[in-house]
Amino acid sequence: MRALFKKEINTFFSHANGSIIIVTFLVTNSLLLWLISNEYNILDSGYAQLNGLFSLSPLLFMVFIPALCMRLFSEEINNGTIEILKTLPISDNTLVFSKYLSALAISWIAILPTIIYYISIYLLSEELGNVDSAGILGSYIGLFLLSALFVAIGVFASSSTKNQITSFLVAILIISMFYFGFDLIANEIQNGFIQLCISYIGIDYHYTALSKGVIDFRDVVYFVSLSLVFIQLTIYNINRKRK
Repeated sequence: MRALFKKEINTFFSHANGSIIIVTFLVTNSLLLWLISNEYNILDSGYAQLNGLFSLSPLLFMVFIPALCMRLFSEEINNGTIEILKTLPISDNTLVFSKYLSALAISWIAILPTIIYYISIYLLSEELGNVDSAGILGSYIGLFLLSALFVAIGVFASSSTKNQITSFLVAILIISMFYFGFDLIANEIQNGFIQLCISYIGIDYHYTALSKGVIDFRDVVYFVSLSLVFIQLTIYNINRKRK
C-alpha cells in the first residue's frame, strides 16, 4: 500500500495541474476571507474568529476535491492500465485505499496552510490571543472529516467512468445532493419528525455543528460511516472491472 500511496502523491505533484488545483483553492480562500468584501470576510466581521473559513471551505471543496479525484481511476480505465493492475498481487481493498488515502493526504495538505489565518487573528485580536482556540480546533476536525467524505465520493465517481469530466461532474452532483439536496427536501415537508429525519441524512446537518467547534460523537460516526460506504462502493466498482 505504501508504494501505491507514494506513487499517487508523486504523480499528482509531477503534473502542473496538481499544484494549480491547490494554489487555486488557497488563493480563492484568501481573497474571499481577507480582501474581497463579502459575508465570509474575516476583517469585515469585526471579530477574531474563523467562521468564514469553515462556512466557505465546503463550497470550495465541492469543486476542488472532485477536480483532485477525477483522474484517480478514470485515467486508469481510459488508458487501459486498469488491466495491468489485474496482474498485480494486490487486493481491491489495497488499491482503493491507496488511492483514497493519497487524495485525502493532498486535500489535507491544502487545508494546513490555512493555519496561517488562525495565527493572523491570534495576533490581530484586540487582546493578544483572545480567540476561541478550542472551538477553532474542533472546527478544523469537522473540516478534515468533511474532506474525508468528499474524497470518498470523488474516488467513487472516478471509479464509475473512464471520462474525467464525467467523473468530476458526477462527484459534484452527489456532493451537492448530500450537502444541499436533503435540506431542500426537508424544507418542503410539514411533518417535523420526518423533516428532521431527512435533514439528518444530509451533510449540512452534521457539519454545521462541527463547524462551530462542537464535537458530537454521532456527527463523527456519520462522516466516517458514509465515507466507508462510498469506499466500499468504489471497491465494488473496481472488483467488477478487474473480472
